[in-house]
Amino acid sequence: MASHIASMPGSGIRRVTELAWSTPGAVVLSLGEPDMPTPRHVLDAAVDALDRDDTRYTPNGGIPALRAALARRLRTAHGVEVPPERVWVTAGGAQALHLALTLTLHAGDEVLVPDPGYSTFPMVTHVLQGVPVPYRLLPAHGFVPDPEAIEAQIGPRTRVLLLNSPSNPLGTVLDEAVVAGLVDLARRHDLWIVSDECYEAFTYDVPHVPAARFDTDGRVITLHTFSKTYAMTGMRVGALVVPDALVPRMAAVQESIVSCVNSPAQYAALAALEGPQDTVEEAARTYRHHRDLATELLDAAGIPWLPARGGIYLWADVRHLCGDDVEAWAARLVTDHGVALAPGSAFGPGGEGWVRISLAAGAEDLRVGLGRIPRGRRAPHHRGSDREPLC
Repeated sequence: MASHIASMPGSGIRRVTELAWSTPGAVVLSLGEPDMPTPRHVLDAAVDALDRDDTRYTPNGGIPALRAALARRLRTAHGVEVPPERVWVTAGGAQALHLALTLTLHAGDEVLVPDPGYSTFPMVTHVLQGVPVPYRLLPAHGFVPDPEAIEAQIGPRTRVLLLNSPSNPLGTVLDEAVVAGLVDLARRHDLWIVSDECYEAFTYDVPHVPAARFDTDGRVITLHTFSKTYAMTGMRVGALVVPDALVPRMAAVQESIVSCVNSPAQYAALAALEGPQDTVEEAARTYRHHRDLATELLDAAGIPWLPARGGIYLWADVRHLCGDDVEAWAARLVTDHGVALAPGSAFGPGGEGWVRISLAAGAEDLRVGLGRIPRGRRAPHHRGSDREPLC
């Protein structure tokens, strides 16, 4: 086995979730699996493709109608003008991330990844023999990136700045000034930006700001997915939007990884984009309701939380309950109390003492699961302290 694979760390999210799956009666609040059906017209489009035996290879970049529909959606929803040839259909957001870093990294190159941040960011970097360099997101700053602190970490091997808004696991949404400043930082240091915008359909009272809006010289690569927006997690359809300079090599790189995404799932994704959007609007209302419900339950338990302005997760502060080992505490929470929360340390050292709660679970699961968290002593409320509650 390759040494860099043998030494690759596993997922702390999976460990606690698999423990919950083997624990009778445990409530799973650790996974972002939508608790709602895939829209009927999306399923019908996949079935129709199977019925007409449309199961052959498609072009590497995806069926032309889907690429065009994605380009239209970016223009109408976010004001980003993208020709279809720059939109590449991928096997979910995970393959979009893998493809983006494949295109931009040499072995030994560094990727600036958010900490806390989505656990797959450093994992994929590791697989591609790059070096993940965490940039800390601090409670005192609302877990928003600090451009000056990031700039201080840029070295001669830094190649990529990875952004995520809305954030998994934090629920933060970067505003226009922050996004523009980070794109400018990348421009000044000649870095690629890989912008994970997979939760762009779910923001609450604030707009989603795409990084590509500020891209003047073709350095922003953007990830999208159908998984959470349309409850299509198992269909594995995402998209990667690349600058013009990368287009000539895209077909060969995609061919070497997956050739193409399966055609019935692509037709399902096309139906999702072109059909009624009421299920997306209903999902956004549901996640907002679940956010509000979860924060009420956490308030009653004396557990601080970070205001979630987007995405499908809530970030909660359990330092007063777990001490210095939230992963062990999360495991005991499953075995002793029957509820699984994703330990914050699974998202980087900066997540120690925090947990991620999935708002994609059903309302009753949230009530029951969060009600099982032991109360312990209440969180301290010291003004000026990094333990000051964020709610």
